[in-house]
Amino acid sequence: MSTENERRAAVLGKPVAHSLSPLLHGAAYRALGLTGFSYGRVEVSEAELPGFVAGLGSEWVGLSVTMPGKRAALACADAASERVRAVGAANTLVQHEPGVWYADSTDIDGVSGALRNAAGFDETAGGTGVVLGAGGTAAAAVGAFAELGLRKVRLVVREPTRARQTVASAARVGIEVEVLRWAETDFAALARDHVALVSTVPAAAVQPHVRELAMAPCLLDVIYDPWPTPLASAVFERGGTLATGLHMLLHQAFGQVEQFTGAAAPRETMRRELVAATGIRL
Repeated sequence: MSTENERRAAVLGKPVAHSLSPLLHGAAYRALGLTGFSYGRVEVSEAELPGFVAGLGSEWVGLSVTMPGKRAALACADAASERVRAVGAANTLVQHEPGVWYADSTDIDGVSGALRNAAGFDETAGGTGVVLGAGGTAAAAVGAFAELGLRKVRLVVREPTRARQTVASAARVGIEVEVLRWAETDFAALARDHVALVSTVPAAAVQPHVRELAMAPCLLDVIYDPWPTPLASAVFERGGTLATGLHMLLHQAFGQVEQFTGAAAPRETMRRELVAATGIRL
């Protein structure tokens, strides 16, 4: 039974026990003095998500959605931002009025924020970006490239036919796409000739190419567990810097906190909480 002033939010996924979102949202709500707000974890599959959302009461202000439920989250929303319709997957659902859910993708903010603030992306440079992989995070990366002003991206994938959804997302945000087959790619040239590179693939997939990829001028490796990844280690060995999946997690959480609460996210508090919990310097 909810109280009149109770406001609830949660992260949905399957599995979801590993999620650091409760840590970040909890720190934010405490810093903002929002004693009536709570944030938890709920294990919900993609198939179960529409029914779960439909059954929530008016005390629920927002939901963070992890894979594999992001496309289902968009499908069950009553309204959606233009950018989330473009990328085709939502990590954020907000209940603006009882029974009416609004979808957005703060994953885009996560990628762009990580590239700007941790990897030193130069928005005046122009040029072409690269994304390794073509799943849901790759679509968010393409959306972020569009917001950062890039108009061309190369997708590097093992099987080009699996990139169709991400290619379609790129077209909707006005980005020209070239799909490269992984086995035929010159990774040294890829790192050298592009202004930003986002790796969304497992650490083992890039391990044979980390020396070449580590030379990229602006790099985001979305994998952060286990840490450091082979790609991160190669970057650090050459004295470079890179953005990580934790940077992406942090920046996407800023936007969710603001949409759920209507208040500015306490960014430094959230960053300190994440560093303390993971032991990874940001």
